[in-house]
Amino acid sequence: MKKQIALFSIVAAALIALPAITRAQDASAPAATTPAPKKHGPMFHGKVSAVDATAKTVTVAGKAGDATYAVTADTKITKEGQPATLADVAVGQMVMGAFKKDDAGKMTATTLTIGGGKKKKAE
Repeated sequence: MKKQIALFSIVAAALIALPAITRAQDASAPAATTPAPKKHGPMFHGKVSAVDATAKTVTVAGKAGDATYAVTADTKITKEGQPATLADVAVGQMVMGAFKKDDAGKMTATTLTIGGGKKKKAE
């Protein structure tokens, strides 16, 4: 009988402590509302107004004015669905892409699609 009372006491103590342990674990768990990281940063599009192969930059004329984007080895450049390089970018071409901005305000293109403008309808 004493063994049954001891066992009952242990089970009761465990059941009383269980909610406290659960709350402690919940506090350290990340919030369920944390948004998933974006695959790409902010987007841009417009006509190329300048290409600087030495500085590895592309300047794009957009609604808010000209913006210059740095092109790095990590920038994914495509043209007509095929891999391309900065040498394939020419003034006057339509481009679109995504960029990231560092703390200093420098914008680096993460993707750059040549010919990314809207196609004109055939008349």
